[in-house]
Amino acid sequence: MLITSPTALTHAELRSLALAVLAAFIAIILLSACETTSTTRGLPAYEPPLAKKDFQNVRTTAYTHTEADHTQYGARNALGGELHAAGPAIHRAENVRRAGTISDSDEVDVINISNTDTKLQPFSMQEKKATRVTTTTRVTKTTPVRGAKRAVAASKPTKIGSAAADWGRWPMGTTFRLLSTGQTYRIEDYGWALSGRNTIDLYMSNRRDMNTWGARQEPIQILHWGDPQQSLQFLQSHTDYKHIKRMVLELQSRNEEAAALQ
Repeated sequence: MLITSPTALTHAELRSLALAVLAAFIAIILLSACETTSTTRGLPAYEPPLAKKDFQNVRTTAYTHTEADHTQYGARNALGGELHAAGPAIHRAENVRRAGTISDSDEVDVINISNTDTKLQPFSMQEKKATRVTTTTRVTKTTPVRGAKRAVAASKPTKIGSAAADWGRWPMGTTFRLLSTGQTYRIEDYGWALSGRNTIDLYMSNRRDMNTWGARQEPIQILHWGDPQQSLQFLQSHTDYKHIKRMVLELQSRNEEAAALQ
């Protein structure tokens, strides 16, 4: 007669234990992979900064808050404020097609206008009737009313969009205008892919606008330069992240060290 030990595990219990061990093993592998990716991820290739001028030619890209690398932050910028899309583009006169001259070879629809009801007057050299033309002019007199206020049309303030960039090149608060569209943006954000790069990322409220913009080389006009010291104070306590450390080195004018950081 076989006597079963009370401490022996049943088949179901052994199966549950095996599944638990397997799940723990998979979790350890995933966590190790994430840690390796985050610690060994190299920074983007370093580009020498553009000259600090009021007019620059800049590579621009676009992003939105529903992208995978931004979902954890939502529609918030690095300063904790809300991300804003810029106002509508202003169509410039230079982009309007000019009217061309019409030549004999051009196909043009000609409309002939005639008035068959009008009788022509006979022409004679002997008749010299004087024709008096009377012109009536209406004069409108405006009487000012005391206490009345003249209505003045108030222009709507420009809607400034959010943008991300390397704060070592465009400190936070830098405001600029896209010369091609007339839209105004302000640097309020930064990103890993922008560190050490001459690229400005423009915020779009949806993926359609983001994809439509794509990547463009754009002339910009700097309306206001941000304060480098404020950017330095904001970033200095977060140098554990390599892309932030690179920006801090740039703000400290240590560009060679920033370029060497990988």
